[in-house]
Formats: sequence, structure tokens, C-alpha cells
Amino acid sequence: MKETHLTDEQIRVIHKIPLFRGVSDEFKETMLDKMDYAVYEIKKGEIVIRQDTPCNHMHILLRGNLEVNIIDVSGNNVKVENIVAPRSFATPHLFNDNNIFPATFTAIEETILLKATKESVFKIISSEPELLKNFLRLTGNCNACTVSRLRILSYKSIRSRFIYYILNHKKSDGLAVMEHNQTQLAEYLCVTRPALANELKKMSDEGLIRTNGKEVEILSVAALMKYI
Repeated sequence: MKETHLTDEQIRVIHKIPLFRGVSDEFKETMLDKMDYAVYEIKKGEIVIRQDTPCNHMHILLRGNLEVNIIDVSGNNVKVENIVAPRSFATPHLFNDNNIFPATFTAIEETILLKATKESVFKIISSEPELLKNFLRLTGNCNACTVSRLRILSYKSIRSRFIYYILNHKKSDGLAVMEHNQTQLAEYLCVTRPALANELKKMSDEGLIRTNGKEVEILSVAALMKYI
């Protein structure tokens, strides 16, 4: 990592991320002056955060893309997600008693990262109710997403992972709408695209589902439940 300075454009980016949405312009103007922070340029391939290290800073990704991976109990490297700028991340771990990062974060392209000490972040959050509400909401969303993602990866078969995914994307009794295309979904499920396509064809041939783009018609919920 190489320390650098914030640009005016990056400051505008910070003000627009969900963490600071709805906060008054007056507060935004002085917020960074109250924050103890540093900004870093990170090269492609650099590890930004290692699994099992303490979280002592708030992180805001200003530019770039981070790949998040965990080492599971069997020693396997499992991809959890990608974090794409601009976005704050790792908020659930900042003020926990067990403030350990559960994953490794690696830059997969040139990246700009702001790190602010948790002490200074606590002070500004405590002074601005709207910022506190945003922080709590984002923390809750992050926890829910992490639990869902790890739950999917706990299943060993492609079929089980896919079934859990579509059941969590049901819009009505018999219809699920996926938020990913097939290439993105294969990456999300940590499988190859050909293997996923083959499994979907098998499930269609068996009369379990019918697919149409991102829509999945569930033909038998009871039959699907046998696999999870």
C-alpha cells in the first residue's frame, strides 16, 4: 500500500455513499476534519485485509474491486463476494467485542481505499443521528447477506446451492426471479458455468423447474426441499 491524498472528486464520492445518505450538507463539510483517516493506493493482487486479523478501522472503497475469500474448516479457499467501489465495508466488525475479520480481502484491480480509526468514527457517528441510523442499517444488511452467502456455500452439491438460492428469491408461490445472470450465478455459487447449466437442464428434464431468462418457475416445492 502507498499512502496518498484525497481528491475533491473522491470527497464527493464519499458524500454520496449510503453510509452518509441523508446527512446534512453542513455535517458533510466538516466530517473529514473530525475523522482520523489515511488514504491508500493499492496495486492489483495486493492483500488489503487478512482473515483473522482485528478490525480497527472503518473502510471505504473509493475506487476498484476487492475479492473476498474465506478459508473454511477443511482448508478450502471459498469466494464469498466482490466489493465494488464506491462502498463502505466491514462495518459489522468495527465495534464488536470479537472484531476479527472473517475473510481475506484482495484487490483485483488498482484500488483506492480510505481507512478511518474506529475511535474517530465513533465520535462522528455519536454526534449525528442520521449517520448512526445509516450505520446500523448497513451493519444489519451486511450481517444478513453474509449469513445467506455462507449458508449457500455450506451445501456441497450444485443442485442444493441453486435450490437454496431460488427459494430465497421467490416472488410468488411458484415463481423466483434471480438477481444474477447464469455467468454471475455460477460465480456466486462457486461452480463453473457449464456445470451449472448442466444441472439446470437436469432439473428441467426432471420436471422440478422451468426457466425463462432470470425467471424460474418452481414446479414442485416439496420435491426441491428434499435436496436441502
